[in-house]
Order: sequence, then structure tokens, then C-alpha cells
Amino acid sequence: MKTTLQGGHDEAPFALTPEREKEAHAILSRYPNKQAACIPLLHLCQEQNGWVSGAVIKYVADRLELTTAHVQGVVTFYTLFNQHPVGKHQVWVCRTLSCALRGSDAVLHHCEKRLGVHVGETTKDGKVTLRTAECLASCGTAPMMQVDKDFHENLTIEKVDEILDRLTR
Repeated sequence: MKTTLQGGHDEAPFALTPEREKEAHAILSRYPNKQAACIPLLHLCQEQNGWVSGAVIKYVADRLELTTAHVQGVVTFYTLFNQHPVGKHQVWVCRTLSCALRGSDAVLHHCEKRLGVHVGETTKDGKVTLRTAECLASCGTAPMMQVDKDFHENLTIEKVDEILDRLTR
């Protein structure tokens, strides 16, 4: 059965690979109730799919005996879940006051110019999605940005160029 998403688009059902299905079983065995496994199961699905699609939301809801509204609420609350397809790399520029006072606006504008995208967009080649974050917990080493799982602190435009050059090669 196909999943009908908001806007009337049909999407094929989602299923985990056999290897990830074993991981899902392990996740479910660690929690006292199914609802508690929502975030870890969403992570596992996003790891496979690249983002949390409507089909993933339905899969998680069915698997955990939750409503799709509950799962959608979790997905929209946490910024760590991608609600749309994203690039191979995600660049998060911190925009909190500490970073802003030390030049994060210039870093962000430089990233937009160099990548040819605005915040929330992905480069045409699919390599980089540019985002902002409210706080990346590195106030003492501002300005900073996170690329995938790596932090880059005390940024200058030159350092940003080196980072972006590595990502776009």
C-alpha cells in the first residue's frame, strides 16, 4: 500500500534493510515501551534514507504503534531530523549571539556566496546543504560551524574557504 503524503503525493512504502532491521530490533529491546524508541528508530531510518520522508514517518508510527501526528511532531521539533532531502554534507553556521558578535553573519554570507545557495538550500551538485543553528555550544571559540559531525571553531573567511574547498572537490 502506498503512503499518501500532505499535498497528495504518493510515496512507496519504506522498509529497513535486513541489517538495519536487526539494529531496529536491538533498539526496541532496550526500551521499556515502544514510544521511547521513537527518536533512535527515526535516526536509524534517516541513516538509511538520508531524510525523514512521509513513508518513514508512517513506518515508524506503525512499527511503534503511534499516530503519524506524534511521529511528525517529533520530527518537526528536533533539528537533527532532515525533513527534505539534503546534500552529502551539511554545513551548520551558528548564529547565536556569541557567534554573531564575532562574525558569524559574515561567515554565513560568505558560505551562501561561495556555495551559490541560501540557508536551507542544497547546492546543484547535491554535495552541500547550508543551514543555521541557534547554538552549537562553542561560545568561547566563536564564530564556529559544524560540518557533518565535525566542529570548526575560531573561523576566518580563509578557514571557511579551506573547509568549503574540501567539501566541494
